[in-house]
Amino acid sequence: MRKLLNEELGRLDVPAFKKASKLPIKVVLDNVRSLNNVGSAFRTSDAFRIDGIYLCGITAKPPHREIQKTALGATESVDWKYFTTTAEAVEALRAENYQIIAIEQADESVELQDFSVDLEKKYALIFGNEVKGVEEDIVKGADEVVEIPQFGTKHSLNIAVSIGVVLWNLWATLREPEKKKTFL
Repeated sequence: MRKLLNEELGRLDVPAFKKASKLPIKVVLDNVRSLNNVGSAFRTSDAFRIDGIYLCGITAKPPHREIQKTALGATESVDWKYFTTTAEAVEALRAENYQIIAIEQADESVELQDFSVDLEKKYALIFGNEVKGVEEDIVKGADEVVEIPQFGTKHSLNIAVSIGVVLWNLWATLREPEKKKTFL
């Protein structure tokens, strides 16, 4: 066994990525402070061919050297848009018939493994600030709240880890053979 060389991976270049089919998912970053987390969101969204990222509030925007450190060029492949507030982003997403899903711990949340994905719907996944989480008014107005189950002593996962866990789960669900529809 040996590691594959980059040229053996068969990855798309940026123009091919732009033309390729995407998962019907927008990642929404609600006032994310860390530029490394923003860069990670881009890189993970590229990996799963997510339809785009909405950056809201204090979330930094490309181009930025600190974002680029972790994005490694994904800011060029993944479409993004900035909104002054997360509420504005949610309003725009609702106008495009996205289901608004807050990734948060809430009294009526659904655990990630129990979240039912409908292939006919588009999803906006809202990930919150590293300390405060998703804004309360956004949680209250969400169509659903999804929680990643945790069993240790910490109250939450790092946002970059949360994005990876949730996107992997949705990608795997959407790729199930019995769903009869694949995006990649």
